[in-house]
Order: sequence, then C-alpha cells, then structure tokens
Amino acid sequence: MATMADVARRAGVSVATVSHVLNETRPVLPGTRQAVLDAIDALGYTHNTLARSLVTARTRSIGLAVSAISNPYFTEILQGVEAGALEHGYGLLIADPHDDPEQERKAVQLLHERRVDGVIVAASAEPRAMLDYLTRHQVPAVFLDRLVTDAHDQVSAENAQHVEELVRHLADLGHTRIGLVAGAPGLSTTAERTAGYRAGLRLRGLPFDPELLAGGDSEADGAREATHRLLSAARPPTAIVTANNAMTIGALRALREAGLGVPDDIALVCFDDFSWADVFSPRLTAISQPSRQIGATAVRLLLDRLADPSRPPRTVRLPCAFVHRTSCGCEEAASEAPGGAVRQPASSSRPRDPHPPTT
Repeated sequence: MATMADVARRAGVSVATVSHVLNETRPVLPGTRQAVLDAIDALGYTHNTLARSLVTARTRSIGLAVSAISNPYFTEILQGVEAGALEHGYGLLIADPHDDPEQERKAVQLLHERRVDGVIVAASAEPRAMLDYLTRHQVPAVFLDRLVTDAHDQVSAENAQHVEELVRHLADLGHTRIGLVAGAPGLSTTAERTAGYRAGLRLRGLPFDPELLAGGDSEADGAREATHRLLSAARPPTAIVTANNAMTIGALRALREAGLGVPDDIALVCFDDFSWADVFSPRLTAISQPSRQIGATAVRLLLDRLADPSRPPRTVRLPCAFVHRTSCGCEEAASEAPGGAVRQPASSSRPRDPHPPTT
C-alpha cells in the first residue's frame, strides 16, 4: 500500500507538502499541488481520514438536517450542498427530521455525535429545542431556506418581494380578488410570503380580505382543503397564489374537483418553480428559487465559520426569477429575461368576478 512518503518521492516534494495538499492546511502552488495529485492518482494512495481526525479534531464531514427530501425544491438544495461539500473535500451525512421539533433536535444530536464538523439545517416551525442543543454544545451551524436567528449564519431566497411581484402581475391583468394559499404557521418563509402578498395588494390599491387568505400547511393535502375554502367564499377569488410547489399540486387538484379550468375560469401562479411546471397544461407562471445556489452558499458559510469561529454571523439573501408562462392568463410571453425568466406579458384574459367591488 502506498504511503505519503511514496507520494512525496514521486512528486518530488516533501512529505509536509503532501500533507498540506491533502489537509488544505497551507496554500500550495498550483503546479506543485497538481504534481502531488497526479502522484496520488498514479500510486492509488488513500488518505487515512480517521487518523487525521484524531490529530485535528476534524472529520471533514458536514451534517444536513432537511425535512421533505422528496420535495424537488429540497432535493435541489441537497444537490447544491453535496456539490459544495465535495468541492472542498467534505463528506455529507443526511437526516430527515420530518418537520417535527423533537425529531429535529434528535437529528442534530445524532449528527453531532457522528462528529460532523458542523451542521446545515432547514429549521422546523418550533426550533427552540434544536437551537438550545446547538448553543449548549457550541456546534457550528448554518440555517437555510427558513431563517431562525441573526445569531447564526443563514441563507434564504428573497421571499416577500417576489410574492409581491406575483400579486402585482395578477392585479395588472385586472384581478381584484386574489387569494393566497399560505404555508405552515411559524415558518419564516410563510410570514415573509404572506407579507409580500399583502404588500402587493397594497401597492395596487386592493383591500386585504381575510377570506382570501387560507393556510395550506406547506403540503399538498392542506392546500387542497385551503383552495376549497377560498372557492367557498361569498366572493371567491378570480386568481390564486400558492406559496410553494407542493401546495400548487394540492390547489390544482381542488380546482379540478371544483370543475374550474386554469386560466379560463381562474388564474393560478406559484412561488417555487419545478421541472414539470413547463409541461403542465396550462404552463405554470412561477417564481423560481436558486435552490442549488442556496445549498452551495450554506456550505460556504459553514466553512467560513469553521475557519474563523469569531466572525460576525451573516444572513445571505439570494434573488429569484419570475418565470412567466400561461397559467396567469397571458397567452404567451413577449420577451425573455436572462435565464429564461419572462417579464412582460403580450396579452391576457380578463378576470371573471361575478361580484365586482363597489366604489
């Protein structure tokens, strides 16, 4: 079995240089680093990460606690985390707390007991027990998607301004009765997207009607029930905004059950784009989150924290893209922004409000 000394001899460098390349403990000239990597590849050398962890107290592993990994949004975040970790030579351990506060604390504790160097968490609506554990044991942590506390590093998409954008778009098409299927209470994403909904109404001079706001609990079945509640209002909405991709599925089911066509009978737009949104009929107008970038940014924040534990905590916000398709009632898009996000409608259908507001 090849040793570090064998690698050093083949590369023509010192054992210390090989160690610096493997452990990233000191900058090495690119040419020298490549010579070491070529020697490792040629000799089939395997670095003893267990022995290294005993010396450095680091395992070069990251823990990820994310619920609903089957959700395409979180799957893409996972891909971003994994790519970022591998790029820097870190392994990844994954736990699914199922959005349960007690399971969340246990998941973080399990990852910590596996001696990960730090954790990345998409927090539940009640993260206090998990936060207490992280603080008590001084576990380096980054929160993603759902913001928790300014005392930790965090990364999330911009939420409020993009839901506001969806509402303004619907209002500009003539809708005055715009409903929102909101997420689970207690989540920062729910609060921010609801605030964006209300801001969009306000900016277009539309009153907020509590009957047009229904909680969908961030999942498909809850959104199906919430959409039926919206449709049963005395003056139902002519357009609906759904606050995540799972709830979009539930809303579409409810509209189908009610015998309503999108967008002919009711417009539908959603926060969260997903791979099959473009093949639905109609094609879904959506806000596309930079999912993989959120995951990669979380890794970068965690590695920065590990390198300098005393640095001030940071909250990073990443912009989304407005992907303009046809479920809003527009026939086709006039022009495309960078990345395929379409900004301006060419034409639109008029909303159907059997009970227009009086003035």
